[in-house]
Amino acid sequence: MAGPLVRLSHAHALAVATWRLGISLVIIAGVLAATGQWRQLRTLSRRELAIALGAGTLLAFHFWSWNASIQLTTVAASVVLVNTQPVVVALLSVFWLREPPTKRQWLGIGLAMLGAMGVALPDLIAQGAGGGSRALLGDLLAVVGAVTAAFYFTAGRRLRATLDLWPYVGLVYGACFVVLLALSAMVGVPLAPQPPRELGIFVLLALGPMLLGHTGMNWALRYLPAYVVNLTILGESLGATLIAALLPGIREIPPVATLVGGGVVLVGVVIAAPRRG
Repeated sequence: MAGPLVRLSHAHALAVATWRLGISLVIIAGVLAATGQWRQLRTLSRRELAIALGAGTLLAFHFWSWNASIQLTTVAASVVLVNTQPVVVALLSVFWLREPPTKRQWLGIGLAMLGAMGVALPDLIAQGAGGGSRALLGDLLAVVGAVTAAFYFTAGRRLRATLDLWPYVGLVYGACFVVLLALSAMVGVPLAPQPPRELGIFVLLALGPMLLGHTGMNWALRYLPAYVVNLTILGESLGATLIAALLPGIREIPPVATLVGGGVVLVGVVIAAPRRG
C-alpha cells in the first residue's frame, strides 16, 4: 500500500515521510513506556549507537528519495526499483556481516535484478524518445532509495542481535524523524497544517507500511539474513502494481514489460528463498 498511498498524497515528499515517522513514533513510545524496554538502550556501546543513528539517517534519505520518485515515475517502476536493494545487501552481508549467500541465492538475486530492469524499461525507452526525463529521474531516485535502504537493513541485522524490536525501531525511527525534520526545515517544506485527507493518508502509511511493513521486516532481521528479508519485499512490486491499477485515483495500467519484469522478480525471490528441511 505504500506506493499507492504516497501517489494519492498531494503533500511534499518530505512532509509525507515526516508525518509517517512521527505518527509511528507516538505508538512506539507508548509501547516502550508500557513495557520498560527502553532501558535496553542504556546497554549500547558508542559504536552500536553510532550505527543505529547512521541507520536512521539513511532511512530518512531513503524515504525522501523514494517518495519523490513515486511523484515522478509510475508506481510499478518506483516500487520495483527501490526494492532492488537485495543485491547491495548481499554484498554488504559478505564483507561486513560475514553471511555470504549460497550459489542458489545469488542466482535468485541476479534474476530478481534482471526483472527489475525490465520493469524500468518503458521509462528508459521514453527517455530515449525525448519524452521521459521526468520518469527517468524518478527511476534514478528509486535506485538511491534502494541503496540507502540496503545499508539501513544491513545495520539492522547487526543491531537486532543485541536489541529487542521496540527499542531498536524506537531509536532508529527516532533518528530518522529528527533528520527528516532538519531536511524539511532546510528545504522550507511546510509540515503543518495538513488537510484531513492528507492526515488520513499519513495515518494509513504509519499503521500499515511503517508499523506492519518496516517493523515486521526489522523483527525478521533477528532470525534471517538481511538479504533474505530484503528479497521478500520484492513481492511488494506485484501488489503495489495491482493496487495502482485498480484505485480510481491512480488507474496506472502497467505495460507488458512491467508485468513480465515483475514476474521475473518474483521467480528470483522464490529461487533465493531459504530452504527448510
